[in-house]
Amino acid sequence: MHEKERHRIILSAVQDRPVVTVVDLCNLTGVSEATIRRDIAQLHMQKKLRRVRGGAEAITPPQFAPLAGRPFSVNETMKTREKQAIARAAVDLCEDGEPIIINGGTTTFQMVHPLASRRLQVFTNSFPIAEHLLKHSKNTIMLSGGAIYREQNIILSPFDNDVTRNFYARRMFMGAQGLGPIGLMEADPLLIQAEQKLIGQADELVVLVDSSKFENRSSLVLCPLEKIDVVITDDKISDRAAAMLEAADVKLIVAQEGAAAEQGTA
Repeated sequence: MHEKERHRIILSAVQDRPVVTVVDLCNLTGVSEATIRRDIAQLHMQKKLRRVRGGAEAITPPQFAPLAGRPFSVNETMKTREKQAIARAAVDLCEDGEPIIINGGTTTFQMVHPLASRRLQVFTNSFPIAEHLLKHSKNTIMLSGGAIYREQNIILSPFDNDVTRNFYARRMFMGAQGLGPIGLMEADPLLIQAEQKLIGQADELVVLVDSSKFENRSSLVLCPLEKIDVVITDDKISDRAAAMLEAADVKLIVAQEGAAAEQGTA
């Protein structure tokens, strides 16, 4: 990752939280602590942030704490080809006229392109997914209610009595921060709360994750593996990860880049 891109991520992160640790920034950028410390020192000298013990803080502290995790604008530049292949395989599962839920995320966002020629009833909490489908498709779109979190481009409500409870879906499509033996993992409690409500409204849960997500971990578990019906990933999935899904009786679909999806049962 180039220095300019790292600085953009660091400055975005310090606007999100009162203090961001060096470890947090290493996880966001994928570089060493030494590199992050140099970046913080440089940005401190430029008066773009304030260096503190073990991390950095914004010159002007944020007014509220948004969601944890990398911004949508950063995630959408990562593993784009894999995400496109995974999204195509996801849309292949849908039949015109079906009601589906698409949770916000950069992998699920790639579903908008193959959905452009389809006609489904789509419920989403993603502002960019809804906007794109409204402009470029004839799908019926329904948005969840709540606050828009700009960094993740997602709409979330902390209340139980929102419109989510009134929509039934044949399938729910969602991404995740990580996927391991303990289950599906996310980075923020508010995301967990909103996504659990959505999962309860669908007959089938389809998880869209590139193969790197099998190595990611988080302290928050969204649901156990047994709750997942289908996982769609790329062809770099390890034998160990595939065996984990098979043991949990989760169906595995391996999406091939630039080709039709190869489907198997795990």
